[in-house]
Amino acid sequence: MAARHPNINTISVVFPVFLVLVSIFCSGCPGPKKEKGTSLKIPRGYVDQLDIQLKDRVLGFGPFVGYYFKPENPEDLTRLSFVCFNEDRFYTRDLPENTLLFEGDAVLTQLTDTGFDVPTQNRINPVFFEEAPRKWVNDRPRPRDEYLHFHSCYDGLGPVLAGYWIRHQGNASFTYDMGGRMGPDSPLYHEVRPGIDKQFAKIMEFDAGPDSRHGSKD
Repeated sequence: MAARHPNINTISVVFPVFLVLVSIFCSGCPGPKKEKGTSLKIPRGYVDQLDIQLKDRVLGFGPFVGYYFKPENPEDLTRLSFVCFNEDRFYTRDLPENTLLFEGDAVLTQLTDTGFDVPTQNRINPVFFEEAPRKWVNDRPRPRDEYLHFHSCYDGLGPVLAGYWIRHQGNASFTYDMGGRMGPDSPLYHEVRPGIDKQFAKIMEFDAGPDSRHGSKD
């Protein structure tokens, strides 16, 4: 996952759950040379960004390159379905542009405030499992070996401790190499096969939001 600018595909909803408010690296490298692919066909009801109003605060989620989300219930954002496409061949060189790479689901979670110093220096700020508080890692949804990626929401000040644990299901076989920008020595690099991707990078990403001074598409 990588950040992108928002567009008109945005849903705003009132989320009636009290949360105590408290990312996929963001690469500046140029993408691979484009090859002609299929046109992007986003399924009906899927959007690239969600706005969640919580009392007097609004949280945002997304957008990320190639990712589109759909609430299972428009008035309840506790669970989302998602699709991920190879837009601009951003995630792999093995498949054409706009190929459907992943489907899956995302579960809204409020991380416990452990006093951990959440990084904020970039648009997307990664924290690997070995660096994260054990409680955060241990409290992820079950089955734990399938929910391997957390991506935070954000407010006007930056990343918050509310976000989604994401389960990726491969839709094809390919090498996840960030379009050739990552090699085998990167923790993101792995082989994807159809089915639940249990090799996805074990990473928590804290998102400052597209309107932050770090906001960017890539």
